[in-house]
Amino acid sequence: MKLSEYVDRLDEELDTAAYADVDASANGLQVGPDDTEVERVAFAVDAATATIEAAADADADVLVVHHGLSWGGIERVTGRAHDRIAALVEHDIALYVSHLPLDGHRELGNAAGVAEAVGLTDREPFGEIGPVTIGTIGETGEPRSADALRETLDGFEGQPDGEASPTRVLDFGPDEIERVAAVTGSGVDWLDEAVAADADALITGEGKQQAYHDAREAGVTVFLAGHYATETFGVRALQSLTDEWGVETTYLSHPTGL
Repeated sequence: MKLSEYVDRLDEELDTAAYADVDASANGLQVGPDDTEVERVAFAVDAATATIEAAADADADVLVVHHGLSWGGIERVTGRAHDRIAALVEHDIALYVSHLPLDGHRELGNAAGVAEAVGLTDREPFGEIGPVTIGTIGETGEPRSADALRETLDGFEGQPDGEASPTRVLDFGPDEIERVAAVTGSGVDWLDEAVAADADALITGEGKQQAYHDAREAGVTVFLAGHYATETFGVRALQSLTDEWGVETTYLSHPTGL
Protein backbone atom coordinates (compact mmCIF):
# COMPACT_ATOMS: atom_id res chain seq x y z
CA MET A 1 0.00 0.00 0.00
CA LYS A 2 1.25 3.49 -0.85
CA LEU A 3 1.72 5.89 2.06
CA SER A 4 -0.66 8.36 0.40
CA GLU A 5 -3.42 5.73 0.35
CA TYR A 6 -2.76 4.73 3.96
CA VAL A 7 -2.88 8.36 5.10
CA ASP A 8 -6.07 9.02 3.14
CA ARG A 9 -7.73 5.99 4.75
CA LEU A 10 -6.78 7.13 8.25
CA ASP A 11 -7.82 10.73 7.61
CA GLU A 12 -11.21 9.60 6.32
CA GLU A 13 -11.81 7.16 9.17
CA LEU A 14 -10.82 9.70 11.84
CA ASP A 15 -12.52 12.69 10.16
CA THR A 16 -9.25 14.57 10.56
CA ALA A 17 -10.40 17.65 8.64
CA ALA A 18 -13.22 18.34 11.14
CA TYR A 19 -10.66 19.08 13.87
CA ALA A 20 -8.36 21.33 11.83
CA ASP A 21 -9.60 24.59 13.34
CA VAL A 22 -9.66 23.47 16.99
CA ASP A 23 -6.52 21.35 17.41
CA ALA A 24 -3.04 22.80 17.90
CA SER A 25 -1.60 19.53 16.60
CA ALA A 26 -0.86 19.27 12.87
CA ASN A 27 -2.85 16.08 12.42
CA GLY A 28 -2.22 13.74 9.53
CA LEU A 29 1.11 13.09 7.85
CA GLN A 30 3.78 15.21 9.56
CA VAL A 31 6.93 13.65 8.08
CA GLY A 32 7.43 11.53 4.99
CA PRO A 33 7.04 11.31 1.19
CA ASP A 34 3.62 10.36 -0.19
CA ASP A 35 4.95 7.82 -2.68
CA THR A 36 6.74 5.45 -0.30
CA GLU A 37 5.46 1.90 0.14
CA VAL A 38 3.99 0.86 3.50
CA GLU A 39 4.67 -2.72 4.58
CA ARG A 40 4.93 -2.36 8.36
CA VAL A 41 3.47 0.25 10.69
CA ALA A 42 4.47 0.93 14.31
CA PHE A 43 2.11 2.51 16.85
CA ALA A 44 2.97 4.51 19.97
CA VAL A 45 1.42 7.20 22.16
CA ASP A 46 4.27 9.69 21.75
CA ALA A 47 6.67 10.68 18.98
CA ALA A 48 9.96 10.74 20.87
CA THR A 49 13.50 9.62 20.14
CA ALA A 50 12.88 6.38 22.06
CA THR A 51 9.79 5.42 20.07
CA ILE A 52 11.33 6.49 16.75
CA GLU A 53 14.39 4.31 17.42
CA ALA A 54 12.12 1.45 18.46
CA ALA A 55 10.18 1.85 15.21
CA ALA A 56 13.47 1.68 13.32
CA ASP A 57 14.43 -1.49 15.19
CA ALA A 58 11.06 -2.94 14.17
CA ASP A 59 11.78 -2.06 10.53
CA ALA A 60 8.65 0.10 10.36
CA ASP A 61 7.89 2.30 7.38
CA VAL A 62 5.44 4.47 9.33
CA LEU A 63 5.10 5.48 12.96
CA VAL A 64 1.54 6.37 14.00
CA VAL A 65 1.24 8.37 17.23
CA HIS A 66 -1.21 10.39 19.30
CA HIS A 67 1.26 13.11 20.31
CA GLY A 68 3.30 14.32 17.35
CA LEU A 69 6.05 16.86 16.73
CA SER A 70 4.23 19.90 15.33
CA TRP A 71 2.02 21.96 17.63
CA GLY A 72 1.10 25.13 15.82
CA GLY A 73 4.06 24.93 13.45
CA ILE A 74 7.79 24.34 13.72
CA GLU A 75 9.78 27.57 13.67
CA ARG A 76 13.25 26.04 14.09
CA VAL A 77 14.52 22.51 13.60
CA THR A 78 17.00 22.52 16.48
CA GLY A 79 17.52 20.65 19.74
CA ARG A 80 15.02 17.88 20.41
CA ALA A 81 12.97 18.73 17.31
CA HIS A 82 16.08 18.26 15.16
CA ASP A 83 17.00 14.99 16.84
CA ARG A 84 13.53 13.52 16.38
CA ILE A 85 13.09 14.64 12.79
CA ALA A 86 16.64 13.58 11.94
CA ALA A 87 15.97 10.11 13.35
CA LEU A 88 12.82 9.79 11.23
CA VAL A 89 14.65 10.88 8.08
CA GLU A 90 17.72 8.77 8.82
CA HIS A 91 15.63 5.63 9.21
CA ASP A 92 13.24 6.57 6.39
CA ILE A 93 10.19 6.45 8.69
CA ALA A 94 7.08 8.48 7.98
CA LEU A 95 5.19 10.03 10.93
CA TYR A 96 1.41 10.10 11.08
CA VAL A 97 -0.28 11.96 13.95
CA SER A 98 -3.84 11.99 15.28
CA HIS A 99 -4.45 14.03 18.40
CA LEU A 100 -7.99 15.30 19.07
CA PRO A 101 -9.52 13.22 16.23
CA LEU A 102 -8.25 10.12 18.01
CA ASP A 103 -9.55 11.36 21.36
CA GLY A 104 -13.07 11.86 20.10
CA HIS A 105 -13.71 9.03 17.62
CA ARG A 106 -16.79 7.18 18.82
CA GLU A 107 -15.41 3.68 18.14
CA LEU A 108 -11.62 4.00 17.81
CA GLY A 109 -11.00 6.89 20.20
CA ASN A 110 -9.22 7.03 23.52
CA ALA A 111 -12.38 7.97 25.43
CA ALA A 112 -14.28 5.16 23.70
CA GLY A 113 -11.58 2.74 24.80
CA VAL A 114 -11.74 3.91 28.40
CA ALA A 115 -15.53 3.66 28.35
CA GLU A 116 -15.36 0.12 26.97
CA ALA A 117 -12.81 -0.88 29.60
CA VAL A 118 -15.02 0.27 32.47
CA GLY A 119 -18.19 -1.09 30.88
CA LEU A 120 -20.13 2.06 30.02
CA THR A 121 -23.27 1.59 27.92
CA ASP A 122 -25.65 3.94 26.07
CA ARG A 123 -22.69 6.14 25.22
CA GLU A 124 -23.04 9.59 23.69
CA PRO A 125 -20.53 12.20 22.50
CA PHE A 126 -19.18 14.43 25.27
CA GLY A 127 -16.46 17.03 25.76
CA GLU A 128 -17.31 19.84 23.39
CA ILE A 129 -14.53 21.86 21.82
CA GLY A 130 -15.91 24.12 19.14
CA PRO A 131 -18.04 22.07 16.73
CA VAL A 132 -16.54 18.71 17.71
CA THR A 133 -16.30 16.50 20.80
CA ILE A 134 -13.34 14.68 22.32
CA GLY A 135 -14.95 12.41 24.90
CA THR A 136 -17.90 10.22 25.74
CA ILE A 137 -20.51 9.80 28.46
CA GLY A 138 -22.48 6.73 29.39
CA GLU A 139 -24.09 4.55 32.01
CA THR A 140 -22.47 1.96 34.28
CA GLY A 141 -25.44 -0.39 33.87
CA GLU A 142 -25.56 -1.02 37.59
CA PRO A 143 -24.39 1.20 40.44
CA ARG A 144 -20.62 1.07 40.98
CA SER A 145 -18.57 2.34 43.88
CA ALA A 146 -15.61 4.65 43.40
CA ASP A 147 -13.31 1.86 44.62
CA ALA A 148 -14.68 -0.57 42.03
CA LEU A 149 -14.09 1.90 39.20
CA ARG A 150 -10.64 2.74 40.52
CA GLU A 151 -9.65 -0.94 40.53
CA THR A 152 -10.49 -1.17 36.82
CA LEU A 153 -8.60 2.03 36.00
CA ASP A 154 -5.58 0.86 38.01
CA GLY A 155 -5.15 -1.92 35.46
CA PHE A 156 -4.28 0.45 32.61
CA GLU A 157 -0.78 0.42 31.13
CA GLY A 158 1.14 3.36 32.46
CA GLN A 159 4.33 2.87 34.49
CA PRO A 160 7.87 2.73 33.04
CA ASP A 161 8.67 -0.32 35.19
CA GLY A 162 5.77 -2.24 33.68
CA GLU A 163 3.53 -1.90 36.72
CA ALA A 164 -0.04 -0.69 36.37
CA SER A 165 -0.71 3.02 36.65
CA PRO A 166 -2.26 3.95 40.04
CA THR A 167 -5.36 6.13 39.87
CA ARG A 168 -5.87 9.18 42.06
CA VAL A 169 -9.48 9.72 43.08
CA LEU A 170 -11.19 12.95 44.14
CA ASP A 171 -14.05 11.12 45.81
CA PHE A 172 -16.73 13.78 46.18
CA GLY A 173 -19.55 12.17 44.24
CA PRO A 174 -22.38 9.85 45.30
CA ASP A 175 -21.60 6.47 46.86
CA GLU A 176 -23.24 4.74 43.90
CA ILE A 177 -21.92 5.91 40.53
CA GLU A 178 -24.23 5.36 37.57
CA ARG A 179 -23.35 7.99 34.94
CA VAL A 180 -19.75 8.60 33.93
CA ALA A 181 -18.08 11.04 31.53
CA ALA A 182 -14.63 10.46 30.06
CA VAL A 183 -12.17 12.86 28.46
CA THR A 184 -8.68 11.38 28.31
CA GLY A 185 -5.34 13.09 28.84
CA SER A 186 -5.83 16.50 30.45
CA GLY A 187 -9.61 16.69 30.66
CA VAL A 188 -10.60 18.31 33.95
CA ASP A 189 -11.60 21.45 32.06
CA TRP A 190 -14.76 19.54 31.08
CA LEU A 191 -15.87 19.05 34.69
CA ASP A 192 -18.60 21.68 34.40
CA GLU A 193 -19.93 19.97 31.27
CA ALA A 194 -19.99 16.70 33.21
CA VAL A 195 -22.00 18.38 35.96
CA ALA A 196 -24.42 19.83 33.41
CA ALA A 197 -24.85 16.35 31.90
CA ASP A 198 -25.76 14.89 35.33
CA ALA A 199 -22.62 12.77 35.50
CA ASP A 200 -21.69 11.27 38.86
CA ALA A 201 -18.03 11.00 37.84
CA LEU A 202 -15.46 12.19 35.34
CA ILE A 203 -12.59 9.97 34.19
CA THR A 204 -9.53 11.72 32.81
CA GLY A 205 -5.76 11.42 32.86
CA GLU A 206 -4.31 14.26 34.90
CA GLY A 207 -5.65 17.09 37.01
CA LYS A 208 -5.13 20.69 38.00
CA GLN A 209 -5.13 22.26 41.45
CA GLN A 210 -8.52 23.90 41.01
CA ALA A 211 -10.15 20.59 40.08
CA TYR A 212 -10.15 19.55 43.74
CA HIS A 213 -12.35 22.44 44.82
CA ASP A 214 -14.51 22.33 41.69
CA ALA A 215 -15.21 18.62 42.13
CA ARG A 216 -15.86 18.96 45.85
CA GLU A 217 -18.30 21.83 45.41
CA ALA A 218 -20.07 20.14 42.50
CA GLY A 219 -20.37 16.78 44.25
CA VAL A 220 -18.68 14.86 41.42
CA THR A 221 -15.98 12.18 41.70
CA VAL A 222 -12.95 12.67 39.46
CA PHE A 223 -10.64 9.81 38.52
CA LEU A 224 -7.10 10.78 37.47
CA ALA A 225 -5.90 7.60 35.79
CA GLY A 226 -2.78 8.99 34.08
CA HIS A 227 -2.31 10.93 30.85
CA TYR A 228 -0.38 8.16 29.12
CA ALA A 229 -2.49 5.38 30.61
CA THR A 230 -5.76 6.81 29.27
CA GLU A 231 -4.36 7.44 25.80
CA THR A 232 -3.07 4.05 24.71
CA PHE A 233 -6.49 2.93 23.49
CA GLY A 234 -6.67 4.99 20.31
CA VAL A 235 -3.36 3.94 18.79
CA ARG A 236 -4.08 0.31 19.69
CA ALA A 237 -7.43 0.60 17.91
CA LEU A 238 -5.70 2.03 14.85
CA GLN A 239 -3.28 -0.88 14.98
CA SER A 240 -6.21 -3.33 14.86
CA LEU A 241 -7.74 -1.40 11.95
CA THR A 242 -4.44 -1.46 10.06
CA ASP A 243 -4.20 -5.21 10.65
CA GLU A 244 -7.60 -5.55 8.96
CA TRP A 245 -6.21 -3.67 5.98
CA GLY A 246 -3.57 -6.35 5.56
CA VAL A 247 -0.54 -4.36 6.74
CA GLU A 248 1.91 -5.78 9.28
CA THR A 249 1.95 -3.86 12.57
CA THR A 250 3.71 -3.57 15.91
CA TYR A 251 2.88 -1.71 19.11
CA LEU A 252 5.60 0.21 20.94
CA SER A 253 4.93 0.46 24.67
CA HIS A 254 6.79 3.34 26.30
CA PRO A 255 4.80 4.40 29.40
CA THR A 256 5.76 7.58 31.23
CA GLY A 257 4.03 7.03 34.57
CA LEU A 258 2.40 10.46 34.16
